Amino acid sequence: MNEDYKQLIPLWFAEDIGEGDHTTLACIPETAMGKSQLIIKENGVIAGVEVAREIFKTFDPALKINVFITDGTEVKIGDIAFNVEGKIQSLLQTERLMLNVMQRMSGIATRTRQYVKALEGTKTRVLDTRKTTPGLRFLEKEAVKIGGGVNHRFGLYDMILLKDNHIDFAGGIKNAIIRTQEYLKNKGKDLKIEIEVRNFDEIEQVMAVGGVDRIMLDNFNIENTKKAVEIIGGRYEIESSGGITFDTLRQYAECGVDFISVGALTHSVKSLDMSFKAVNF
Repeated sequence: MNEDYKQLIPLWFAEDIGEGDHTTLACIPETAMGKSQLIIKENGVIAGVEVAREIFKTFDPALKINVFITDGTEVKIGDIAFNVEGKIQSLLQTERLMLNVMQRMSGIATRTRQYVKALEGTKTRVLDTRKTTPGLRFLEKEAVKIGGGVNHRFGLYDMILLKDNHIDFAGGIKNAIIRTQEYLKNKGKDLKIEIEVRNFDEIEQVMAVGGVDRIMLDNFNIENTKKAVEIIGGRYEIESSGGITFDTLRQYAECGVDFISVGALTHSVKSLDMSFKAVNF
């Protein structure tokens, strides 16, 4: 897992605690010790356990976490994922931040697992997108992986994706591809090139120029997707995108596409319900 998120943890605490958690400081002695446990309150896939470990460690290295359920495990109501022992003040001050991260990541992992299971028996893999929460992309894309999905490009720097606006501003498909190839050569970069197409004519244009790795079929219906797969004939990877719902997912996969990108894995997911409760009180 990319560990760049660790530098954000102090900022998360600064946002939540500010000058101090006056509620906790007012009623809990500094020396009081205790234990809390993470209780699962909804069936799903757990994600974020390792991030939670880092959150506790960053705030109070003396906290002891005992993990019973690891990332990627399917959980059910009533399961105890882990418990944490140490200063009660620390348990209370880390609770909400840890829950926010774990509930969000587990919600994404749960939804991704549903999509992955729907594609079982096909060659198609589900991809995430850049439709993520600013500053939390590392965690959200990690949650997709934990759920069994595949990360698309992480940002604008690790893959070329020529979309409709790039193509239109460049003056057409041929110009966009050739300029991209020249740019990569001049910069000494080895990046995959994907290009979005909106109709059969654009597919033919791409294939006439060549030099790409993947063709994205944008808002093609199922019938046209099947035809597009036949036209491309395995010469390039194929990704379907746009207008695909969970109910139509498998029908698109059965057309023979390699990937289906789903923004809904991250942009509108419901958090998984869980709570962090005191033990023996």
